[in-house]
Amino acid sequence: MQIQWTVKDTEEQAKTLKAFLKRRQISKRLLSKIKYRGGELKVNNRPVRVREPLAAGDLVTLVLPRETGSENLSVSEQPIDIVYEDEHYLLLNKPFGVASVPSALYPADTMASRVKGYIRRQNYHHQTVHIVSRLDRNTSGIMIFAKHALAHSYLDQLLQNQGVYKEYTAFTADRIKESEGMIDAPIARSAGSIIERTVDPNGKPSRTEYWLTKLYGEASKVRIQLHTGRTHQIRVHFAHIGHPLLGDTLYGSNKPQLINRQALHCSNIIFNHPFTGTKLSVKAPLPNDLKNLEYRLTEKDH
Repeated sequence: MQIQWTVKDTEEQAKTLKAFLKRRQISKRLLSKIKYRGGELKVNNRPVRVREPLAAGDLVTLVLPRETGSENLSVSEQPIDIVYEDEHYLLLNKPFGVASVPSALYPADTMASRVKGYIRRQNYHHQTVHIVSRLDRNTSGIMIFAKHALAHSYLDQLLQNQGVYKEYTAFTADRIKESEGMIDAPIARSAGSIIERTVDPNGKPSRTEYWLTKLYGEASKVRIQLHTGRTHQIRVHFAHIGHPLLGDTLYGSNKPQLINRQALHCSNIIFNHPFTGTKLSVKAPLPNDLKNLEYRLTEKDH
């Protein structure tokens, strides 16, 4: 695979190829891989070294070395629900009940192993699975995978700079009074647990913004935006304000009979595409179990 840029008149500071690539966050590690693992640097279709001088209008080509992937990750042939795909990114609609990555409890059929099976079947040039965003096993919705290391690096930087908008839909216990709000409460690991998290003044800063979209007799539907990305953040924060997610028995929901998993879905992701510069907005509709939950909540009101 190759990535191309044209040197602009405004890029006087990038007088050499090395400086030009540095401005585009091309790491020394990636440059080393290009040099020693079959990649190539070109200017105007001519192989060059990083000290090559540049001028406005020059065509810079980065030929990425092939990524063979890890044999430690198992392969799953289970299907994936693709909501967006191009040569750089793969966005999936994850079903609940499937782990994002392998663990001791869930070593085999994960979203990562399903993507590995998919890219093998497609015989893509790059075979490494790059997981950009994860979801809890019983949360559904959009996950982001990158198709090569540079795409992964660019999106990681966007995430760190809060350049990726993530919107969730959730159903909470009881009626939330405020039409909107910001939950600003630090989160830490609960003492004695490797799984559970809790609000703790000594924890990491965590901010969750929400908007009330519908009220039911004993429940609320909310639209949520994450401003940080802590483990279980939405679940912990809504439990903290007295409105645990329906079905979330780990964080205090006393109504698991309505749904057999936390009622949480990543419904929309928006970011500026690092390679095209265009705004990319991807949506995933509510899965059937959450649609059924919404129907049951509505029926109970009548």
